[in-house]
Amino acid sequence: MARTVWDSTVGKKTVMAVSGLVMLLYLVAHMIGNLKIYFGAVEFNEYAHWLRTLGEPLLHYEWALWLVRVVLVLAVVAHAVSAYQLSRRDIKARPSKYVHKKARASYATRTMRWGGIILALFIVWHILDLTTGTVHSGGFETGKPYQNVVDTFSTWYGNVIYIVAVLALGMHIRHGFWSAAQTLGVGSRTRDRALKAAANVLALLLTIGFVAVPVGVMTGVVS
Repeated sequence: MARTVWDSTVGKKTVMAVSGLVMLLYLVAHMIGNLKIYFGAVEFNEYAHWLRTLGEPLLHYEWALWLVRVVLVLAVVAHAVSAYQLSRRDIKARPSKYVHKKARASYATRTMRWGGIILALFIVWHILDLTTGTVHSGGFETGKPYQNVVDTFSTWYGNVIYIVAVLALGMHIRHGFWSAAQTLGVGSRTRDRALKAAANVLALLLTIGFVAVPVGVMTGVVS
């Protein structure tokens, strides 16, 4: 049954929608946590430490964090694979261009594919920068995320990479949230306006929330 569902277009769209909502919930929590940087180094570093001790003593050190990471990796892979396969299926269904051009789609819709690629590349860079410290611009300090964040956003390229990715994320969410609602049967003719408004507000809030961190460092509010 699982294979039959996965092989169907509806099944792939459902997997894409559910995995997208899982990542969206994480992004909301992640943004809220990021904004704690405005409360200073001590509180931000303590928050990062709390994430690693979450669930103790039932769970060992960092087990809860790794559980979240595994779920996120599965969600990202499921989302990317289903998006790629749906795209290939769409191309096979119409190998030649339409004689009459379709109505112009929204900017977010037309950029979903390259936006997804940008986000995938950003995730890799973000992990190598602030989790492993492999490509970190300054001297990476384990257990001191506040200092590491300030280091990253003290460079012009760190800001450019991050802000471009966040803008791509905002456009992705703007279209993806509404699309997921349609796939999961939440949307209807009477709810469409409310769902589109919710998608716009959510995308805007997340974009502003994430961009607020590099802006805080650039303006010296966070230092």
